[in-house]
Amino acid sequence: MSIFDDPALFGRLWAATYDGPGNPDPGPAVDFLADLAGPDPVLELAIGTGRVALPLAERGLAVEGVEASEEMVAVLRGKPGGDGLPVVIGDMADVPVDGPYSLVFLVFNTLFNLTGAGRQEDCFGNVARVLAPGGAFVIETFVPDPADFDRNEQVRMSAVTEDSATIRLHQYDRAEQTFVRQTITFDRDGVHLHPFAMRYAWPEQIDAMAERAGLRLTERYADWDRAPFTTQSRSHISVYRRDA
Repeated sequence: MSIFDDPALFGRLWAATYDGPGNPDPGPAVDFLADLAGPDPVLELAIGTGRVALPLAERGLAVEGVEASEEMVAVLRGKPGGDGLPVVIGDMADVPVDGPYSLVFLVFNTLFNLTGAGRQEDCFGNVARVLAPGGAFVIETFVPDPADFDRNEQVRMSAVTEDSATIRLHQYDRAEQTFVRQTITFDRDGVHLHPFAMRYAWPEQIDAMAERAGLRLTERYADWDRAPFTTQSRSHISVYRRDA
């Protein structure tokens, strides 16, 4: 099945290394989200290995999750407290839970992992369905930089040692706002492929999706520490609310 059609493929490929070095510190996100949580439970879409959900649960929040990858959930279950979090296996765009939730969140650019046509819009609509009145939907994504795709493809060297070499290739479809990335490692055991794909969107496009779903933008920052969002910001934290 194509990477564009299988929401569980990312987890099958990356679950074993998802918590490895180089991942962002979840602490600032946890602090930000804990401040927004209300009396109802909170829901993480693409809960993954629980990097954000588990620290929130340790603060006393009732955290639930949706995750397409059984492999990711298996890693979560192996962590302290991970066996106590309710997690539904399913596509995050479908939001296959009932709610109501005071807070739903989707972090680490994961909205863009919904690459199928209309699936990001489906996600917003289904989040609006399960939010409590006045509840918040928080997303974190990068802001696309046209300089990254001034050509339709890129080839970059990632790492070279005596025993291996890794290159990363991107192919962009600017009309569809998608890209496919292939990370290829050559070593003494052979060739190893790690594919990845995204459908990116600019903040104003995401705002339009939210508005069509009945959600309104109430806050936007450049990072989890609430730095002001400007035209130079390369990422955004956006808070959308369902009217009370």
